[in-house]
Amino acid sequence: MNCASCVNRVEKALSSVPGVHSATVNLATERADVALAGALDPMAVVQTVRDAGYDVATEGVELAIEGMNCASCVNRVEKALKAVPGVTIATVNLASEKASVQMLSGAVQLADLESAVEHAGYIARSVVSDKAADDQAEARERETRRLQWSVVLAGVLTLPVVMLEMGANLVPLIQTYVVDRIGLQTSWYAQFVLTTLILFGPGLRFFKHGMPALLRRAPDMNSLVALGTGAAWLYSVVATFLPGLLPEGTRHVYFEAAAVIATLILLGRYLEARAKGRTSEAIKRLMGLQARTARISRDGETLEVPLEEVKVGDLVLVRPGEKIAVDGEVTEGSSFIDESMITGEPMPVGKEPGDTVVGATINKTGSFSFRATKVGQDTVLAQIIQMVERAQAAKLPIQALVDKVTSWFVPAVLGVAVITFLVWLGLGPEPALTFALVAAVTVLIIACPCAMGLATPTSIMVGIGRGAEMGILFRNGEALQTLRQAEVIALDKTGTLTKGRPELTDLVTNGFDRNTVLELVATVESRSEHPIGEAIVEAGKQAGLAAGTPEVFEALPGFGVSATVGGRAVAVGADRLMVRLGIEIEHLASVAERLGDEGKSPLYAAIDGKLAAILAVADPIKPTTPQAIQALHRLGLKIAMITGDNRRTAEAIARRLGIDEVVAEVLPDGKVAALHRLREQGRKLAFVGDGINDAPALAEADVGIAIGTGTDVAIESADVVLMSGELTGVPNAIGLSRSTMRNIKQNLFWAFAYNTALIPVAAGVLYPVFGVLLSPMLAAAAMAFSSVFVVTNALRLRSFRPPVEPGADTASSESGQPILAAP
Repeated sequence: MNCASCVNRVEKALSSVPGVHSATVNLATERADVALAGALDPMAVVQTVRDAGYDVATEGVELAIEGMNCASCVNRVEKALKAVPGVTIATVNLASEKASVQMLSGAVQLADLESAVEHAGYIARSVVSDKAADDQAEARERETRRLQWSVVLAGVLTLPVVMLEMGANLVPLIQTYVVDRIGLQTSWYAQFVLTTLILFGPGLRFFKHGMPALLRRAPDMNSLVALGTGAAWLYSVVATFLPGLLPEGTRHVYFEAAAVIATLILLGRYLEARAKGRTSEAIKRLMGLQARTARISRDGETLEVPLEEVKVGDLVLVRPGEKIAVDGEVTEGSSFIDESMITGEPMPVGKEPGDTVVGATINKTGSFSFRATKVGQDTVLAQIIQMVERAQAAKLPIQALVDKVTSWFVPAVLGVAVITFLVWLGLGPEPALTFALVAAVTVLIIACPCAMGLATPTSIMVGIGRGAEMGILFRNGEALQTLRQAEVIALDKTGTLTKGRPELTDLVTNGFDRNTVLELVATVESRSEHPIGEAIVEAGKQAGLAAGTPEVFEALPGFGVSATVGGRAVAVGADRLMVRLGIEIEHLASVAERLGDEGKSPLYAAIDGKLAAILAVADPIKPTTPQAIQALHRLGLKIAMITGDNRRTAEAIARRLGIDEVVAEVLPDGKVAALHRLREQGRKLAFVGDGINDAPALAEADVGIAIGTGTDVAIESADVVLMSGELTGVPNAIGLSRSTMRNIKQNLFWAFAYNTALIPVAAGVLYPVFGVLLSPMLAAAAMAFSSVFVVTNALRLRSFRPPVEPGADTASSESGQPILAAP
């Protein structure tokens, strides 16, 4: 495929195959996504694409088969392999015990083939298990190299043609040499030989693809180039060998135009191929993150095995500096893991027994072992790669405009070229035939719609790839366009704005040593099952205090708890417990009021009948949340918070963060109704959440954004996933969406404006007034430049700078970090 009309043609062909519901083709990735309405014969798809004049990329794999004994075994294995959807050819050799499989590129997983063979009663394993699964990139690299050599050869052959024809017209010395020494006719013979070598050597690709498409009445870009260069060449051949067929004054040759056009378009294709290769670098980098081998412990023995041989349940050993092979759960040891390639966050994360680790992340310091829980296509990295590939292959709503135009564009250009030829032939100055040919060829060349077909998909590929590098995953391409239009960002509170777990946020002592108070209170609360008690115990552990064993523990429902610790009477609870014990708390009223204004519920601690401290336990705001809210406001967005908390707490948090609108005391099933109220004025709305109860709201919003550290259900319901779990990903995702859509519009403007403006110029509308007629060679250069410009412009998205840089230090007392303070 070379242009948008090719895309349109392949889509129509695929959609006509029985069992196909719809088909989406992407010119930049050179892939088709097919939605099925029923059973599908892969070979029918392949044949349909070939009948349309294109081909389907295939890849091969070799499997070693164990357990075969006779020809019937061979037949059984072949049938099992051919039954796998996407396999086109499967041949099995009994002597070598190997199977050679050809399959649609990217459509079949190795595990599917192995499973099919196992169901047939045999064992299969990959012969080249550590081979990189990037055949498409290799094929593109080979095509780029072929184009490079074609450009070099065409350039070497074109140079003497240009010197003989144009040099003779522009440089008197060369003209004298050509006319007197070589002779004009001999010069034309030499140009004929060289140009023929160019057109039917490096330039043969235009005719091989373009002429059959023309005969099928489905012309594409190659058809335009083939017609243009072919017409110039054929006219020149007649002028050289059969001049009597042409009227007097029209016997000119245009070998140099045909040669230069072919060379320039080949150069454009080469530069375009190089640039297109760079658009998929995000996927290449993601695939390159995978470890190649893993050290596992089996039957008391340590083995180094290829990554593909690691199974769920294997015990994997990891040393400092090594990549983690697959996803799993730490069983022994501890370390810090660099997870930046998955989350985009630069700070290493501590891991201990019971914590999960993700494949492809890097172990920094310690040694540990973990139990493999997900391997192969189930790992987080594999899921990210699939998600990014699906999103990159998506077709945005804005692409519908391109599809409508390109469906009739090339036939319309052919019509314009014919009309141009006839008008110049009938009304043009002498030699009219020459002018008519030049104008018609120029129209054919200038109008190639390559840039139109590349304008949208290249930007999508680069934009979504850049997002993946920042830990922002767009699960579908439409979210990339819709998110830019969001006017209201609705945020869940627990787990989104806050950490999602209670922590001790304040401890203000009253004449007692802080550590003594915390140690005694934590000891009492160690017997409590209330989440508030657990938070206080955890704070004691973090402070390095050892909780003792409480004596005479008593829970006082509605009041608090009390116990004796080391002979000291300790009571922890609400203000009514202090009143019940006859302890004065009025002198800490201002502290209690401040905590209440912050949406926290104060607790009091008494030791030996005296007020010792006032404490607050709350779900603290994430350190990066204030910065994210500020960034969203800078982007001109309204922020709303939806929470089941009481209104006083919700409004206190909203005041601290600068949130514009609060919807409080909402039951889990009321979030969707709240979204309807927020978008009453027709405003586009994005919802950010992380919990199971957020799934309906994520699906209901115009764009659902899931915190990646949340539940799988929420992530599956969302359009965008933030892998880091930080709210700063929201302004970054919106900024990326805006930049990508701006980039697409720039590309579309360039592509459409270029064709709209230059086709009339090529047809010669400026000639009667200004005497200007565009040269076919300049048309070829401009056409090639337009495609390269579009792809290069898309590549600028790789340098996108997010509104909030990851890893910025935003922690403060206002962010809700645990604070242990004395007056």
